[in-house]
Amino acid sequence: MVEDNEIKTTISPFRMREGEIKVFDGKDGYVSMNQILQKINLGHINDIHFKILDLINKFEFLTSRQMFQLLEHEQTDIKSQDKLNNKLDQLIRSKILTRYYFTSPEGSGIYRVYCMEKMGKYLLTSREIECKWQPSDNAKPVEMIKKKLAGNQLVIAYMRKVKAFSDYKLKPQILAKTLNKQFKPIASIDLEFSGRKVSFVYEVIRRNEDWENKLVERMNLWKDFYENFAPGDSGFTSIPGLILVCEDDRHMAEIFKVIVTNKISIPKITLYYTTDLNQNSDSLSKSLYDFIEENGKYKIRNVEAKILA
Repeated sequence: MVEDNEIKTTISPFRMREGEIKVFDGKDGYVSMNQILQKINLGHINDIHFKILDLINKFEFLTSRQMFQLLEHEQTDIKSQDKLNNKLDQLIRSKILTRYYFTSPEGSGIYRVYCMEKMGKYLLTSREIECKWQPSDNAKPVEMIKKKLAGNQLVIAYMRKVKAFSDYKLKPQILAKTLNKQFKPIASIDLEFSGRKVSFVYEVIRRNEDWENKLVERMNLWKDFYENFAPGDSGFTSIPGLILVCEDDRHMAEIFKVIVTNKISIPKITLYYTTDLNQNSDSLSKSLYDFIEENGKYKIRNVEAKILA
């Protein structure tokens, strides 16, 4: 597998592309549970397949590369990316998993996205593993899937590269008290640093249709949460940091402009920004940015965050 720091692209694979659509790349037809049970009894579907299923259950959408990194992090003996791809093909042929790819006038994407199928849910439930998947989950639009993939990649990067990494939660539930509205960012991550716990929440933003107005709505929810925060709110013992995950450097500036123009800054915290490709660095200590005012003008600043070393 190509290591993160060997990736040469300057454009995020999880960015939005104009006219992009999702294309089914799974298996048509019918596979019975008896056929699947026969494969399990013969050992053709084994514990590693179930580990793959459990990861899809947790992360909802994953690329094969992300799966390999997660299995490697869990010290599962998967041997190689090719071996994993063979196991994924077995699960696809048995209609336990399915997959999609993205295409646009620019061309087809370079990766496949794997997600759960009905048979996969049945198998996990048989092992008393909670699975909340439902068929409508696979009907999610391109921007929602890409947000999830970008968020998953960030969580995986923190797992593998940040020494202070302690725990994570996908799609934590946040309450905006005054507006009485609950919402879910892509993830929260807990770090243990110098004997104390530090938490961050991550909001992934994509350039989908009408993204600026949607950002204003979302930031108003965050503003409500932070301005009325008390220890214990939404499960946080202390106020968490907020990091916006952007498509690229230019997108960071575009987002900052929307926030300033619409007066939805949050005085209680320093708002940090990062991009998808920042997560590919060997160390994440320089993966964060903020904006500062100098001589009446704003400029972006790279922040050294030792906690992310």
